[in-house]
Amino acid sequence: QVQLVESGGGLVQAGGSLRLSCTASRLTFSNYVLGWFRQAPGKEREFVGCISWTGGGTWYADSVKGRFNISRDNTKNTVYLQMNSLKPEDTAVYYCAAGRSPVAENNDAWSYDYWGQGTQVTVAS
Repeated sequence: QVQLVESGGGLVQAGGSLRLSCTASRLTFSNYVLGWFRQAPGKEREFVGCISWTGGGTWYADSVKGRFNISRDNTKNTVYLQMNSLKPEDTAVYYCAAGRSPVAENNDAWSYDYWGQGTQVTVAS
């Protein structure tokens, strides 16, 4: 079955950087919009950003705009989330998701078809 596997999470000091990766298998990667979401303890899952099928378009939540960058490599079936200037409030489990959305700008978690298992990001103050 389809699998999305995230990696790259960990503990970082405030102001630091991390890069998350998410590699997919058993799907036609370039047919999918890819999104990143996060969920902090006691909070609902929230949209972080997404990227269009070829990587030509990216969209971000206001809370991460200017600090996070999403890219994808369709030859490697991998999407990346570069996180800079991290803040303690960025602490969460981060999930990648793939969706056969008709529109590229898609912040609706319910419309994504496949999800990774999540990777923990902890930002220490």
